[in-house]
Amino acid sequence: MLPGSATPEGTAAYRHRFARVLAPDHFRSAAELWFSSIGLGTYLGDADARTDAVYAAAIVRALECGCNVLDTAINYRHQRSERVIGQVLAALTSEGLIAREAAIIATKGGYIAFDGEVPSDPRTYVSETFVKTGLASAEDIVDWNCIAPRYIADQVERSCRNLGLECIDIYYLHNPEAQLQKWPRQEFYRRVEEAFTVLEDKVSAGKIRRYGTATWNGYRQPPTARDVLFLADLMAIAERVGGKDHHFKVIQLPYNLSMTEALTQRNQKIGKETVNFLEAAHDCGIAVMASASISQGRLAHQLPAAIGEAFSGLHSDAQRAIQFTRSTPGITTALVGMKSTIHVEHNLEVAKVPPASIAQFQQLFRERS
Repeated sequence: MLPGSATPEGTAAYRHRFARVLAPDHFRSAAELWFSSIGLGTYLGDADARTDAVYAAAIVRALECGCNVLDTAINYRHQRSERVIGQVLAALTSEGLIAREAAIIATKGGYIAFDGEVPSDPRTYVSETFVKTGLASAEDIVDWNCIAPRYIADQVERSCRNLGLECIDIYYLHNPEAQLQKWPRQEFYRRVEEAFTVLEDKVSAGKIRRYGTATWNGYRQPPTARDVLFLADLMAIAERVGGKDHHFKVIQLPYNLSMTEALTQRNQKIGKETVNFLEAAHDCGIAVMASASISQGRLAHQLPAAIGEAFSGLHSDAQRAIQFTRSTPGITTALVGMKSTIHVEHNLEVAKVPPASIAQFQQLFRERS
């Protein structure tokens, strides 16, 4: 198990390595660390050895090109994505090619994870692995999502083993809003409080450094939606559990050219004012990781000409889509699924370009409206 975790000094040293080749604003200070504005996601791909190998090569190349944010989840490719990251980090650190303190590793727990492949009888697997062992009850599992305290505690430990890390830098509850399909809001908040208590305990034990929520719909919904998440309520739960020095510090949600709700949907409260999610996160000091920056490749081609005009100086629609996301005020890192060294090199060319200006954003939204 690799000791240590990402540190302010380690991520600053990594940033300094690229000072002459990447744009100054490529690295952003948030949650006490320096984050690259483009991160590598590991969601896509088959659960097989060939995909493991191409991901391993892509992760190595990303770290070589100035990307120090690696995002995964225990259920991605049935635990194989976590394990590939662990194998790469173990090899690179042992060879002295990167310091553990320079890489920011984020993972998620909350969905039922198979082990390496889909079992022949998934329901029996869940019953034997999680229900009969007392990690979760059948009623805790809502559409394959579970945030029961013993289950989350177990998942943190499994992720540490998969990643080969003594300590995970960011640990997310994965789509907790799924629980709102079944539970009324106050019961949901009680369950979140139990999960946050486990995560604060894991911080105290040195297993994770900070935690948050990684969501799909939660923060993008109208304020009247059943499964909307309110940041102020989650912050209040974190303070109740961990005090003013709680470790609820990072949120992940989709944000891209076709999913702009974090910027355009006013569904969060700051005092008596209703604001968009990015404003609320900024007010709370939350780092924001944008998932689906190119929408699993759907934004990598055939974008409207206005986007090319607004984001000039880039060479592909994929680069323009990434530039939009990483340049949006309030976004810390634009996560991009990359399992090809060619895609890594092409996408990280964007890191050599300063983020788009406010004038470019205004031009884009004028032309879209």
